[in-house]
Amino acid sequence: MTETNTSTQRLDAGVIGVGSMGQNHARVYSELRDANLVGVTDVDADQAATVAAEYGTQSMSRSELLDSVDVVSVAVPTPYHYETTLECIERGIDVLVEKPFVDDLDKGRDLAERAEAAGVTLQVGHIERFNPATRVLADIVPDLDVVAIDIDRLGPPLNRDNEDSVIMDLMVHDIDILLSLVDSEIESVSAAARDERHATVQFRFENESVAALTASRLTQEKVRKLSVTAISCRVNVDFISQTVEIHRRSLPEYIESDGDIRYRHESVVERPIVENGEPLKAELEAFIEAAREGTEPLVTAEDAIRVLEIATDIEEMALKPKRVVQ
Repeated sequence: MTETNTSTQRLDAGVIGVGSMGQNHARVYSELRDANLVGVTDVDADQAATVAAEYGTQSMSRSELLDSVDVVSVAVPTPYHYETTLECIERGIDVLVEKPFVDDLDKGRDLAERAEAAGVTLQVGHIERFNPATRVLADIVPDLDVVAIDIDRLGPPLNRDNEDSVIMDLMVHDIDILLSLVDSEIESVSAAARDERHATVQFRFENESVAALTASRLTQEKVRKLSVTAISCRVNVDFISQTVEIHRRSLPEYIESDGDIRYRHESVVERPIVENGEPLKAELEAFIEAAREGTEPLVTAEDAIRVLEIATDIEEMALKPKRVVQ
């Protein structure tokens, strides 16, 4: 493994699992100034070879890869996150694990403890935290008296295999964003689901703010939107277009037109500057910096465990069969 004692040295990076998400990690590592993509690995050797050829790197066995890297992304299916991440930690390799972090909370806690004991950077891939629109929103919300937050993450059925429910696959992003925005403990949660492909959840916080989240794999329109209702304004965020709009109060007025008196009440709309960019690139840049500098990543294992605790409760509430009262 390359020694990385200076803050300007590039880190050797690799990707374990180069399916639909992992190959994007390979692409971005190949583009980053501070990373050197040295290899990829996958149980599908042909897929690994194809991705390696596309991004000018090598297809390796997992053992060969872990002998060659300083940092690695784990993008294998969720049931294999624990064993794969544990192997990286035991090798002293800084690791970014795609979401959902693990499929068992105790395993997640174990990984967090082992990473801390080994001095290994462990970041979890809640990518929407790195969306430029989210970062602008995070600067706005602390100054607001928030009444409600509504988040919709909707889209058509996947054309790839995915064993995770829509709660674990999509809603975890928005639970993570919600917890990062609301500085209060959760008072209550209620949830309902059509099946594993469509779910809605309502939160009430101890500070009396509320939130509603909807995640779906049954809509033919792709939607990634968040709205904050506050006493003084309403903030609308579109994660796809990476835009933020703030609708402020305005005073009503009466105007005269052709002898008629008409009432008008127009809102004032502010559009903060959002420095558009690819969230995955920002995520991996932050991971590289945290690994090199030994600083805490923006999305920690503890953050991901808290999200999983809530998501697991929501799955239990919304998806498990319920006894019918006669």
